[in-house]
Amino acid sequence: MSVLLLVLGILLFIGLVVLHEFGHFLAARRNGVEVEEFGIGFPPSFWKRKTKKGFYFSLNWLPIGGFVKLKGENDSATEKGSFGAASFKAKTKIMLAGVAMNLLAAFVIFTALAWLGMPQLIRNQYTVEGDTKIFVGYVEPGSPAAKTGMHVGDQLAAIGPSGRQQKVSSVAGLPSLTKQYAGQKTAVTYIRDGRAYTTSVTLRAAQQAKKGRSYLGVSPGMTRATWSAPVQGAGLVGQFTVETFRSLGAALGALFRGNAAKASEQVSGPVGIVVALKAGSVLGYQFVLLIVGLISLSLAIMNVLPIPALDGGRFYVLLLSRIFGRRLSQDMEERIVGTSFVFLLLLIVLITVVDVTRFF
Repeated sequence: MSVLLLVLGILLFIGLVVLHEFGHFLAARRNGVEVEEFGIGFPPSFWKRKTKKGFYFSLNWLPIGGFVKLKGENDSATEKGSFGAASFKAKTKIMLAGVAMNLLAAFVIFTALAWLGMPQLIRNQYTVEGDTKIFVGYVEPGSPAAKTGMHVGDQLAAIGPSGRQQKVSSVAGLPSLTKQYAGQKTAVTYIRDGRAYTTSVTLRAAQQAKKGRSYLGVSPGMTRATWSAPVQGAGLVGQFTVETFRSLGAALGALFRGNAAKASEQVSGPVGIVVALKAGSVLGYQFVLLIVGLISLSLAIMNVLPIPALDGGRFYVLLLSRIFGRRLSQDMEERIVGTSFVFLLLLIVLITVVDVTRFF
């Protein structure tokens, strides 16, 4: 099963890049720019056919995403239907359409996971209180939770004195809820296979909890929502975006301080992605989907930053040329894109070497 999930994860990862390019494809056609070719994978191609719409659709040997080739992609092109002849507004839409598609994909994946079962990845992960079921991810041996008979996968439903139990409605609120009854005998209700079990147990005292152990001795593993799933999906997109920028800031800070080893811990390349998908495949399909959703969000973020050879880099170069009132010549644009693409390839090779050293 884990092998199938790994293969599915890799296919979904490739699909994210194809989806990104499909965003460029749609935006170009909607804004009057002719598409010459839409390819899945990178050349050389093993199958190519001209469609009724006038563009070529190709399948290529290197299965690492896809591409869209537009007519007159350089800024100085003037032919009708070319990218260069389009307005600055149309060019902006075309370049950022891939970002929009990846953001949409991340939102859809996170929404689906909020409904099916969202793994807890970070502390205080976003949920909607009142519409969140919490499922046990870990039961500490010998803890009060273990004495209740609670198992991994059970739903933690309520905690409190008999007849006055409080519903467990959020992961963030669980520590404060158990703290109320520290050192006291209290009833704990959990649900397994649709049946509720209630057991009285004495929670750990405050002094025991200070030693790094929780009052109940349980860690949440997943949450599930119903009507609030889209709200949670949007909230998680925002929360994970903030966390991604924090990680990037930490990596850049470490790099400027000369700590390359710490900086490399914050980034990962193709090898790292496969390793993460492999680890997630062992834990279940929810973890694989979560990783794919995070990758989709990362692709969106990377493509709005001024990174050479990516959409964001090209957009900011185009923006600067408009600010200074000078269009880029074809030769200058090819130099900028070519040089930055070589730099990006070298960066990918470097990150791959770091990943191989780190994981193998």
